[in-house]
Amino acid sequence: MPELPEVETVRRGLAPVLEGQVIARVIQRRADLRFPFPDHFARRLEGARITHLGRRAKYMLWHLDSGEVVIVHLGMSGRFTILAGSKSNTSSAEGPDGPNGSGKHDHLVIETKAGTRVIYTDHRRFGFMVMTDEESWNSHAFFADMGPEPLGNELNADHLSSVLKPKRTPIKAALLDQRVIAGLGNIYVCEALWRAKVSPKRLARSVAGVRAARLVPAIRDIITEAIEAGGSTLRDFAHTDGELGYFQKRFDVYDREGAPCSRGDGGVIRRITQSGRSTYYCPVCQR
Repeated sequence: MPELPEVETVRRGLAPVLEGQVIARVIQRRADLRFPFPDHFARRLEGARITHLGRRAKYMLWHLDSGEVVIVHLGMSGRFTILAGSKSNTSSAEGPDGPNGSGKHDHLVIETKAGTRVIYTDHRRFGFMVMTDEESWNSHAFFADMGPEPLGNELNADHLSSVLKPKRTPIKAALLDQRVIAGLGNIYVCEALWRAKVSPKRLARSVAGVRAARLVPAIRDIITEAIEAGGSTLRDFAHTDGELGYFQKRFDVYDREGAPCSRGDGGVIRRITQSGRSTYYCPVCQR
């Protein structure tokens, strides 16, 4: 599933062609994805201007001048493709499912008055789009109990220590809890723990203090670097222009079971299962 850096990469790809643009036409080819589309979805979008494309954790937020906000989640395989006129900005392998977005898995086509066509393709249909209003989107059920953004000023060692102190779960599970930090997923938690030299098996409450002070900058650096690299290309993820993300070429532990630790400490990367997810770590330097 795309994590925060992948979603931010998609948002940045869409922003130049959608922000400030009026939606001229919406072609909705099915009634639902993971959830049903909002009532009269196409009608509510047509004629509206997209004032801003935002993001909260792994969700995109399309702010409209109508006072409504479209909450977009890519699910497992959702992707957007930008078509300018009749030319696609994606490669044929990662573009829409059919010509101009007419394929079996091209579920939504948005055309702007400027002539740009944006196609949402989702083979597994695990993504979704819901609508709420501008005044209350941040209190929506998706966001009400969500923790701070990993790159926001609210995330600091004191905050992280305070939320970890009462937790008896392993730190890996705690960091995947969106109430602790918003938007972190399995890949980048593994990488951040390695950089901070914290074992994923350590109880969360024992990370409060000195280890939390190491962990916060590690999280910030990993997320920043991943965004700059365009995310990680795993399974179905690709940018809006068809380019692939390249952060996976920088993984220090994720998916490197049996490889030597890049710190040169003699450790060998191990894989264990925690809460049904694969965890990769070095047993020598992560304590």
